[in-house]
Amino acid sequence: MTHGGSSIREVQQLLSVLAAGRRVAEAGTAFGEGAEAMARTARSVVTVELDPKRAGIAAKRLGPCTNVELLVGDWRELLPPRGAFELVFLDGGGFKHAPEESSDLVFHLLEPGGLLVLDDMTPGHVEFDPVRAWAHGHSGLRAVEVLTTASTSALLIARLS
Repeated sequence: MTHGGSSIREVQQLLSVLAAGRRVAEAGTAFGEGAEAMARTARSVVTVELDPKRAGIAAKRLGPCTNVELLVGDWRELLPPRGAFELVFLDGGGFKHAPEESSDLVFHLLEPGGLLVLDDMTPGHVEFDPVRAWAHGHSGLRAVEVLTTASTSALLIARLS
């Protein structure tokens, strides 16, 4: 788990592959490593960070990336006017802790056929998990969980309609 820091190398590699040729959004820029990985292959990346200090560090990292727009603020306000997106990496903003508060918003950030990535999951989680329940129970979504390391996983969620 990153505990609010940078994406792990394995997730960065996954994001780079999934972003290829796509219009991408990221909530939770942190220090910019995930956005930088996606920018290597994406058509464009819009990334949002709530913390101005982290955004400042990310801005330096992402400066050379001409296909990245870094915004400072709440992703719930800043991303919807720019969406829908082909890939959304939701790495911040509390969605995993309270998905019911913004699940419709997240759904509509994805264009039909788009992918949502949620990382920092615990494989083999057996207790009720509202994020997994939403992803697997929504009729307009299909989800699969993939290992990113032996002790971490990511949910890949596709919007069907």
